[in-house]
Amino acid sequence: MTGNTMSIAANRLSYIYDLHGPSMAVDTACSSSLVALHQACSSLRSGEASTALVGGVNLLLHPYPFVGFTKASMLSADGRCKAFDEAGNGYVRSEGGAVLMLKPLEQALADGDQVQAVILATGVNADGARKTGITIPSCQGQIELMRSVLERSGLTAADVDFVEAHGTGTAVGDPVETTPSARCMANRVSSVCLLVQSKRTWAIWNRPPAWLA
Repeated sequence: MTGNTMSIAANRLSYIYDLHGPSMAVDTACSSSLVALHQACSSLRSGEASTALVGGVNLLLHPYPFVGFTKASMLSADGRCKAFDEAGNGYVRSEGGAVLMLKPLEQALADGDQVQAVILATGVNADGARKTGITIPSCQGQIELMRSVLERSGLTAADVDFVEAHGTGTAVGDPVETTPSARCMANRVSSVCLLVQSKRTWAIWNRPPAWLA
């Protein structure tokens, strides 16, 4: 029972390395690692933790998910993900893993750590019933979340020149995702064009750890 349950995954690491503080496994499908990142940032900001490890891993050990996703018309029939392309017909599953160490910026600088990036704001929401199906994102829900996070970050649309998108490579998902980005950046005035990409196209999609990798 302790070898393959989600509830034990994070706590096994805490047990082996004698880590203290919040220790939990997050399962929100493709957004799992981002939601875990949000939880870690909240814990750091509140002072609940001084350092956080955020990780995600995906292993393809059983054919069942392939069957289910295929029946749901989510997987590419030709094994190639073509996000934001009219030829897009689904995504491709893969394995992978990634772990990040997070600290408050002042503490990281004081400790002499090599800082790779600074997180200004994070956010999480649910669309509720404002959409045509449970697996389909809501344009309005994404717009509200993007505007909220942008406001809390202290940045404006003009400060953003790159967006890493989910990019399912499907006729339904891609337009629903690009529309919120376009609306949130509609008043963007900058000499630098806004680039939108999805790593699904060039690195395949390993679900939980994808956003950390």
